[in-house]
Amino acid sequence: MTLLITGGTGTVGSALLQRLAGQGVQVHALTRDPARARFPDGVLPVAGDLLDVPSMRQALSGTRTLFLLNAVTPQELTQAMLTLNLAREAGIQRLVYFSVFNGEAFTNVPHFAAKHAVERMIGQLGIPATILRPNCFMQNDAQFFRDALLGPGLYPFPIGERGVSMVDVGDIADIAASALLQRERAAQPLPTEVVNVVGPQALTGPGIAGIWAELLHKPVAWTGADTAAFEARLAHHAPAWMAMDMRLMLDRFCADGMAATAADVDRMTQWLGRRPRSYADFAAQTVAAWRA
Repeated sequence: MTLLITGGTGTVGSALLQRLAGQGVQVHALTRDPARARFPDGVLPVAGDLLDVPSMRQALSGTRTLFLLNAVTPQELTQAMLTLNLAREAGIQRLVYFSVFNGEAFTNVPHFAAKHAVERMIGQLGIPATILRPNCFMQNDAQFFRDALLGPGLYPFPIGERGVSMVDVGDIADIAASALLQRERAAQPLPTEVVNVVGPQALTGPGIAGIWAELLHKPVAWTGADTAAFEARLAHHAPAWMAMDMRLMLDRFCADGMAATAADVDRMTQWLGRRPRSYADFAAQTVAAWRA
């Protein structure tokens, strides 16, 4: 029997595959084009597309444990629903689903609402699952705001001042790997559980700008909570539906925050065997890489 990993070419999925390689389990990674796939040694590329039902039936055949991560797209909910119905058809009783923190509350944000609907479906289907609810990724800041930080000294992410418990992608991958291996190695399907995957502190726009200023040895200004302007800038590089989806998310960040509880952080510490990585540590490593 095998683990089937969806989303294996993305930021989280690729880190997860690195952690699963060499763990003594058979790992398959879904890809549209196996001939072009570049996965770690021991990971087998498997042809499939979440909207292609015949290919998914084939990919899920013989699968014991499924990791379901599907990207933010207009078809996200349909992709997940089809895959879960096919997983039940295949008799899969071990699932790790990649959801989102605050999905049940941010009902006007399309990709949050879609993931919460998938969580409800998992419950109704009765598939035993670990549901991971990650907060905002720290690595997004390094990917998208490098030029603004190094150039004019701006932190242009309108996350507000209510607090967002950003999480390191490495911590996400560690917990996802642990959850998958626990379910795969268990003699019987394990009970369903929900894990809020978070960083150790609630961060604000001004606070993050201050972290970068200290590390870069220059003034760094947070550009404020103008989410409409952020949407307009993003729409130059991404589809309009995605830009609006992100703006709606940021509106909720500004109004309500995405702060974890102390209990969430304690549970992360238990899962990891250490405290979750701080934003300051992430930013310091990022600056060192940029200088190198």
